[in-house]
Amino acid sequence: MKISVDIECSPQEARAFFGLPDLDPLHAVYLDRMKAAMTDGITPADWQKMMQAWAPGMAGGFEQWQKLMMAGLGATNDKPKR
Repeated sequence: MKISVDIECSPQEARAFFGLPDLDPLHAVYLDRMKAAMTDGITPADWQKMMQAWAPGMAGGFEQWQKLMMAGLGATNDKPKR
C-alpha cells in the first residue's frame, strides 16, 4: 500500500511547521551591512577583520598570507617546460 500526500505551502510556512527559526531579521541585517559595504567601500579595518577571519592562526597577518600564496604560485611555475 502506498499513500501520497501533497501539501502546498510557502517556504516560510514550511519552516514554521517544522519548527525552524525565522531568519528574516538576520537576513535583513546582513543585507543592510552588504549594502553599506557596497556604497561606502571597504575600509582597511574591514580588510584586517576579513584576513583574521580567513586565517586566524596566522600571526603575521596579510604579509605572511601573501608570501605563502606567492610561494605556492612560484612552486607551480618552477616545473620544466617541454
